[in-house]
Amino acid sequence: MHLDTLRDLRDRLTGEIEKAVQGQEAIVELLLISLFARGHCLLEGPPGTAKTLLARSLAASLTLDFKRIQFTPDLMPGDVTGSNIFDFGARRFELIKGPIFTDILLTDEINRAPPKTQAALLQVMSERQATIDGVDHSVGDVFFVVATQNPIEQQGTYPLPEAQLDRFLFKLVIDHPEEEAEFEILKRHANQGLDAHARQAAITPVAGLEEIRAGQALIDDIRLDETILRYVLALARATREDGDIAHGVSTRAADALCGAVRARAALDGRDYALPDDVKGLFVPVMRHRIVLGPAAEIEGRTPRAVLEGILDRTEAPR
Repeated sequence: MHLDTLRDLRDRLTGEIEKAVQGQEAIVELLLISLFARGHCLLEGPPGTAKTLLARSLAASLTLDFKRIQFTPDLMPGDVTGSNIFDFGARRFELIKGPIFTDILLTDEINRAPPKTQAALLQVMSERQATIDGVDHSVGDVFFVVATQNPIEQQGTYPLPEAQLDRFLFKLVIDHPEEEAEFEILKRHANQGLDAHARQAAITPVAGLEEIRAGQALIDDIRLDETILRYVLALARATREDGDIAHGVSTRAADALCGAVRARAALDGRDYALPDDVKGLFVPVMRHRIVLGPAAEIEGRTPRAVLEGILDRTEAPR
């Protein structure tokens, strides 16, 4: 696969997803960057902003295995990973694999499950293998998690701990679309059946495992100039010195930003990265990895506003 081919593949995937999801072009772009950068995505937004539809549409545009878990307070770790069940006929234990054994996993309302169930995802998201009764089982090299959470209804939820948040490459905040985009959604749906599945029916798979692997291999060959690395490092270190931030980002977070930058460059058909790639990805990579200080919380400052302030103050390479 060549860079031009990868860019064409991105455009075709975007076109298929936007048959069902409109007015979220930036979110779709970041979702594809995350997939090819081997990251995972956390989608946060109020109900009705197409979070689940977005994940379903991505899966529909690919010939990959797709499963969904609705996280609830009574969900147990074994319901996610699977477990060994004794087969009385065969007189032996048989592994019943959980829904985590798939290529694309949608974990809906991830913050509604208790911490021990959320933690069951940790190892799999990081290592792409699940340990069940002391035995490691691979979930595949393209394993990709899209998780959703609702920021409005906090009663009965369990906020994700920092360690788990760090497993997500991006936290994408989805807001309501612009007025014209919202009108186009209503207009399109007015000419379709009321069956929600019919709205995804027009999506055609345009790529499979081999194309995704080839694209990821191409991104592996992208190298970052030292000036880009210095810029990423300066931004990361600035989060540790900012008075509004109680806990800045780690080296792993800076490394994750570098990976996302390489993926964005390759998906744009470039074998080199630009400072604009770093600027465009800095907030979605870092917003869930910083902890604001009490003063910033009292003043109502948001992680996005604080990070944008750091971007403004940090000189970019020319």
